[in-house]
Amino acid sequence: MTETTASDPRLAKSPTMTKDDDSEGMSYLESLPRRLVTLYLPLFIIVVILLFPFYWMALTSIKPDEQLIDMETYNPFWVVKPTLKHISKLLFETQYPRWLWNTMYVAAAATTLSIVASVLAAYAIVRLRFRGADSVGGAIFLAYLVPPSILFIPLASVIQAYGLFDSPLSLILVYPTLLIPFSTWLLMGYFKTIPFELEECALIDGASRWQILTKIIVPLAVPGLISAFIFSFTLCWNEFIYALTFLQSTPNKTVPVAIVNEFVDGDIYKWGSLMAGALVGSLPLVILYAFFVEHYVSAMTGAVKE
Repeated sequence: MTETTASDPRLAKSPTMTKDDDSEGMSYLESLPRRLVTLYLPLFIIVVILLFPFYWMALTSIKPDEQLIDMETYNPFWVVKPTLKHISKLLFETQYPRWLWNTMYVAAAATTLSIVASVLAAYAIVRLRFRGADSVGGAIFLAYLVPPSILFIPLASVIQAYGLFDSPLSLILVYPTLLIPFSTWLLMGYFKTIPFELEECALIDGASRWQILTKIIVPLAVPGLISAFIFSFTLCWNEFIYALTFLQSTPNKTVPVAIVNEFVDGDIYKWGSLMAGALVGSLPLVILYAFFVEHYVSAMTGAVKE
């Protein structure tokens, strides 16, 4: 036994030596120049790339008209004598508050409807174990891959036939066709991480499937539900094709469609109000992500593991 250990240096390594090797492997981060190159510089580049669009929107929103037009005299990346004229015009001289309410109403209603349907579908596929459940789950996810540009023409005929054209209700009923497939697939992955033994114990104690779903599965799957809600809400908030097709009158429009239609006149772009509308319209999503980003990441990680 001693001869084998002596002849094979790999077997002679102690736990202390392993820890030393690990510390030596990360020792390159102790040097400030290396830490700057390998850690801080990439993080700085990523942050600049991600935040630059918001900086540009905010900058354009407070620029006077002459600075928006004359790029040679004024620095395009800075503003001299900022003004709130564009934001004031957006909020008080247009129907932007009404458009913002329409967007919030449609996104919240369509997302709630989609999450309820996705929870029921995901639970049935993952837990009821019927024949062909995996195939049904795969088919539901494939439905998400169908481009919306293919579906909006036949859906427009259906909406017109039911008399829902130019109504926010049309978007509330149509958006779940985009949201339910992905939300179901996401919740399927998260439900699989919940131990099945919890349900077996509840069944032994006499609980029904509905009680198990509402009192055990849903409370444990709150991070997954938050993730699916954020994804669905964001998709509804930013959706453009269906909102452009189904809504025609100005008071019923949502923010993405309204700011383009109202602040673009042929080849004339009212950049100040246009960027102010985009900036104000993105703030609710920024607040939403800021509060629930940890749950969103944890749920996405759990779904990917499955």
